[in-house]
Amino acid sequence: MTAPLNRQIHTLAKTGMTRFFRRMFEDFPELLMKDVTVEAVGPDRTMRIDGKWLHNFGSDSFLGLDQHPQVIEAVARGVHEWGVHNGTSRAFSSVGPNVEAEAKISAWLGTEAALIYPSVTLANVGALPGLVTRHDVIVADHYAHNSIEDGMRIAKARGVRTAKFAHNDPADLERLLASLRPYRQAIVALDGVYSMSGHLPPLAEFERVARANDGFLYVDDAHGTGVLGTKGRGTVLDALGSYDNTLVVGSLSKAVSCQGGFVAGARAAIDVLKLRSNPLIFGGPVPPAYLVAVCAALDVIASPEYDRLRASLDANVRRLVGGTDQLGLAVLGGLVPIVSILVGEEEATLRAGRFLFDRGYYVQSVVFPAVPHGAGVLRMQVNANHSLQAIDGLLGALGELARALPLPGPEDAVIPFPDPDGRPAAISA
Repeated sequence: MTAPLNRQIHTLAKTGMTRFFRRMFEDFPELLMKDVTVEAVGPDRTMRIDGKWLHNFGSDSFLGLDQHPQVIEAVARGVHEWGVHNGTSRAFSSVGPNVEAEAKISAWLGTEAALIYPSVTLANVGALPGLVTRHDVIVADHYAHNSIEDGMRIAKARGVRTAKFAHNDPADLERLLASLRPYRQAIVALDGVYSMSGHLPPLAEFERVARANDGFLYVDDAHGTGVLGTKGRGTVLDALGSYDNTLVVGSLSKAVSCQGGFVAGARAAIDVLKLRSNPLIFGGPVPPAYLVAVCAALDVIASPEYDRLRASLDANVRRLVGGTDQLGLAVLGGLVPIVSILVGEEEATLRAGRFLFDRGYYVQSVVFPAVPHGAGVLRMQVNANHSLQAIDGLLGALGELARALPLPGPEDAVIPFPDPDGRPAAISA
C-alpha cells in the first residue's frame, strides 16, 4: 500500500501552482531556467552556469559589497573569533557583533533601536503578529510584499482582523479604517518602494491618515535599503522627517550584501518585539561571522566610499534604462536598481530569457504567478560593479532580441494587476 506521505505529494503535484509549474517544466525544459546551479563567480559580476561564463544581471547585491575586501575579511575574522554558530536563540543571549550591528543600523538610520532577524521575510512574519492583539487590525497596501501578507495570515489566525486597501491610495485607506471600527490600534503596512514598478508611496499622506485613525505605519523598505534616500537610508526618513509613528523594515542581504533583515524604530517598540516575536524567540539568529560582516558593510556605507559606489550604481541604472528606452521597449521600474522589460506570454518570456542567456547574459524571466498571465517580464538587477561593457553588451543583446521577437512598446509599459475590488488596474513605470 502506498504510504500516506507519497499519496499526499501525488495529490499536491496535481493541485494549483504545483501543477502549473510542473506543466511548464514538461513543456519548456530547455527554456525554464529555474533552480539553476551557479558553479563559480568571477569579477565584475560574472558567473558560470553549465560551464558557460555569463554577465550576471540577476544579483541583488546592488552595491557590490559581497565582493568588497573589507567585508570578505570581516567574515573570515568573524569565523576565527566566534566560530560558525551562536549556540542559542536570542531569547537567552546575543553575541557581541549582533548588539554592535544593531547599534550601527540605528545610528545609520537615525532610529532609537533596531532588531536583526535572519531575513526580511522572518522579520515580517515575526514582527507583524507580535505588534497586535485581537483588539487591533492590520491593513496593507494591495501590492505589499508577499511576506507582509504571510505575517497578516499568522495574525489573522490569532483573531486579528486584516484587510487591504487600493495601491498607493490614502483615501481608500481612510475609507477602510473607518469601515473596520471599532478597533484599538491599526497597523498600516506597505512597501517603501515597489520594486516592479518603481512607485513610491505617499508616505506623508499615509502617516497623516494612519495617525488620525489610531494607526501607525509599518514600512517594508527592503528594496530601498542602501540604494535610495540620503546616505542610503531608504525612503522613510526623507519622506517623514522622523520615525515618530513608524517602524521600518530593511534588508541586510541586498545592498548590504550579507545576511538578514531588521526592524528599526522606537526603543520601546523594539523591546516589546524581543518579548513577542516568535521567530526571534524560537528561531536561530544570523551566524556571528555574518554579523561581523554586516558591521563592516555598514562601515563602508558610512564612509565616503559609499558616495562613489552609489554614483556608480545610479550611473549604471541610468545607462541601462536610457538604452532600453532608445530601443523602444516597454520598460518598468528603474527607480531602484531593478529594471524590467515587458515581454508578454509565458513561453515568449522564457524564450527571451534563453535568448539572452545564449548570448552571455543572465536575467530573470519572471512569469505567472509573480505577474499576471500573459504579462511576463525580463527582470534585470543592476549592480555598482557591472562594467560599462557588460551593460552595453546587454543592450546590444536586447536589440537583437527585439529584432528576433516582437516585443511590446513603451505605450504598453503596464502590468494589469487587479485592484482589491476586482477591477483591472495597472502598475506602470
